[in-house]
Amino acid sequence: MPDSMRHRLLGRSGLRVAELSLGTMTFGPGHASGTTKDEARRIFDAYVARGGTFIDTANRYTGGTSEEWVGEFVASERERFVVATKYTLTTRPGDPNSAGNSRKNLTQSLDASLKRLKMEYVDLFWIHAWDSLTPVDEVMRALDDAVRAGKVLYVGASDTPAWVVSRANTMADLRGWSPFVALQVEYSLIQRTTEREFLPMARALDLSVLAWSPLAGGALSAKYLDGRPEQRGDRARLPQTSVRLNERNVAIARETKAVGDAIGRSPSQVAIAWLRQRPTPVIPILGARTVAQIEDTLGALDLVLDDEQMRRLDAVSAIDLGFPHEFLASPQGTSMLYADTLPLLLDRDRLPAR
Repeated sequence: MPDSMRHRLLGRSGLRVAELSLGTMTFGPGHASGTTKDEARRIFDAYVARGGTFIDTANRYTGGTSEEWVGEFVASERERFVVATKYTLTTRPGDPNSAGNSRKNLTQSLDASLKRLKMEYVDLFWIHAWDSLTPVDEVMRALDDAVRAGKVLYVGASDTPAWVVSRANTMADLRGWSPFVALQVEYSLIQRTTEREFLPMARALDLSVLAWSPLAGGALSAKYLDGRPEQRGDRARLPQTSVRLNERNVAIARETKAVGDAIGRSPSQVAIAWLRQRPTPVIPILGARTVAQIEDTLGALDLVLDDEQMRRLDAVSAIDLGFPHEFLASPQGTSMLYADTLPLLLDRDRLPAR
């Protein structure tokens, strides 16, 4: 495998995106791990030097500073980069229409993002999170209008329930609107619950999967093995994730480090490599506070874990898939569905990956 980036098609589109995306949530003040502009530029340059072109930002990141810096960094070669931004989260406290998925918030957020980015369009526009109030048809029609207006090329859904994405894309297909081409979900060795619904849906609907917090807030870099995050106790939520530092997650971090130590690689590289070798293709979003951090995680580009290393990591991080998945895969479920004919079926690869 080369140590320079290759590309993937983004979902069922013709857009080519780098196999690793650069997350810019730390670009600017106002974030617990915020960077200076000079350091952000060095992080950006280190990513680009390895062939990276897929930049992920949002209107909420560092109060808009992230978008401003991203726009400046890509300006000299705008056509080369795939720039993604997001809308949904509150931008003006006290104003009910400054948050949510509504057409009004979409329109005003997108116009403000384009102004900060100093761009005529963004390549990919994400719903940042599902608000559970705005009708699905309003969202999909408003996104399609943004595409038809030339302000957006493709659309995606971040932090949105699988059933909503499925319904939205079915509606878009029937009405000739722009469908979601990608999902952005939290996914890592520590957070694998996305394997229950999101990954099977992504395979069925041909959606790309982008993984945010692939290092579980730094836990998979082994930074918390000798202490607690922010000194908040061993049940504290890890920064920028939905998971907690507990015995299970510490065990996963230790095994990740052990695999890395055995092959002379950092635990961060091992965690990223594991994601890149999942049965469903995943594009990790790499965030960094320093150049050293981004250079370390970029080292995963030439790392291929062997079958035994993958089995070790799979075993320590395994989750219950829950109903109906566990039932359908059980001997009872398999017997009822296929009797003794499953070995005769040539298309067994279409069964859900486990």
